[in-house]
This record gives sequence, C-alpha cells and structure tokens, in this order.
Amino acid sequence: MIPAQQPIDAGQPLPGPLFSVCTLVTRQAEYAAMLESFEARGFTPDRAEFLYLDNAKGHQWDAFRGIRRFLSLARGTYVILCHQDIRLLSDDIETLCARLAALDVLDADWALAGNAGATQDGSLVIRISDPHGEDQRRGAFPARVVSLDENFIIIRRDALVSVSAAASGFHLYGTDMCLQARCAGRSAWVIDFHLRHLSAGKVDASFHQAQQRLEAHYDKVLSLPWHFRTTCTKMILGGGGLRRWLARRKLARRLQGTQ
Repeated sequence: MIPAQQPIDAGQPLPGPLFSVCTLVTRQAEYAAMLESFEARGFTPDRAEFLYLDNAKGHQWDAFRGIRRFLSLARGTYVILCHQDIRLLSDDIETLCARLAALDVLDADWALAGNAGATQDGSLVIRISDPHGEDQRRGAFPARVVSLDENFIIIRRDALVSVSAAASGFHLYGTDMCLQARCAGRSAWVIDFHLRHLSAGKVDASFHQAQQRLEAHYDKVLSLPWHFRTTCTKMILGGGGLRRWLARRKLARRLQGTQ
C-alpha cells in the first residue's frame, strides 16, 4: 500500500526560520517599536518569525501558559522570549548568531541564554542598558548561570526545555526554565548581547506571591528521597547515603546470582 504522503526524513534539517521571536503584548504601539528595532538589526522575514499573544484586553495568557503555546507553534531553531519594551541597539542578528555559535563550542548541551542572570555562587552577570544603568557590563561572558532575567531569553528549541506545567503567573519563569534545563542535564548562560530594556522591573506583592508558589512547587517535586521501581529494577532518587548504598549492594548480589 502506498502512503498518502511522503514520509519526512527527520534526520535532515526541517524548513523554518532561524529565530522565532515571541512576546506577550499589552501595548500595541510599544510592540510595534520593538518589531521595528528587530527588523532594523537583521531579523527579516527570511530569518525570523514573530509570534505574539494578545493581552491588551486583560491577562488572557499568563507567562507560563503563553510560553507553552509559543513553543508548540514556533518553527525557529532558536525561540526568543522577550518583553515588548526591549529595543535592539548596535548588536544585531549576526552578533547573536556568533554568540550562540560560541556556546555550541563551549557547551554542546546548552539550552538557554539571556542577557542577565545569577551564577551558582550568587554573583550577578548582566549585559544591558535599562533604568538601572547605561551600557552595563557586569561579570565575564559567557557565564554559566542558575537563573535568567525574563526580559530576553533564548531557548534552543531542540533542547526541548519548557516551563513547569503546575506553575503560573508572570514572574520567575526564567528561573523555572533554568531548573528544568538543569534537571534535563542542560545548561543556561548569560551572553554578551547588548540591548535596551525600557523598564526597571517591578518587585511587588505579585512577585513575592509568585516566588512562594514556585518554592512550594519545587518543595513538592524535590521532597525526596523518592523510591520507585521500573519493570527491571528498584531505584532511590535523592537522599542518597546509606539506603542507596544498601540498595546497590542488594542489586549487586542479585546480579552475581544470575551469572
């Protein structure tokens, strides 16, 4: 029987733009100015697609649900999640491609990149112009980080990193994605890509509520040790120590008995 359509060789590059630029929009004029700055810096239709979700009439899409929607539709090799109030400056699409190519050499398993975040030891790494300061350059680039600021985040789409299904709201999704990447054995980085963010950010009551929700979510997820079995063995995740050592000894004895 001849199939109705030709099967696709998934080992070959599939058609699509290099970048998918994704934004939640509340103010159309501000978003239009963002689009203009991207297009002026080489994000032309042959190399980029622009996707948005309309929140002008209320928060129909929170950030977490919006990101999942964007990732389900984006065709780009790289997905850029960005605020509507960012503006590209002198760094253009070629600059960004060079920075991402350097990451490929440095760490083939990278998943996320951005322009601001924090390292494992709590040091801030920042490359931005915003109301806190012009042409800020803090730290050495690229820098491996455990969190990313949400104004500008690049996702390598083939890394298959998203946000937690149980999370919601408009804050800390950059941190959540970094944690998801870490669980998947992937990494996140701050790169030297300079742009302007018109907002200084807001740490208000909603931010602290989002922090509490995210902390509660990961408290539940990471409340280990977690004992479970597969069809072939029993496993203990987290906790480690004596119980895992005893379980491994028991497994070793069982394997010896089969030889």
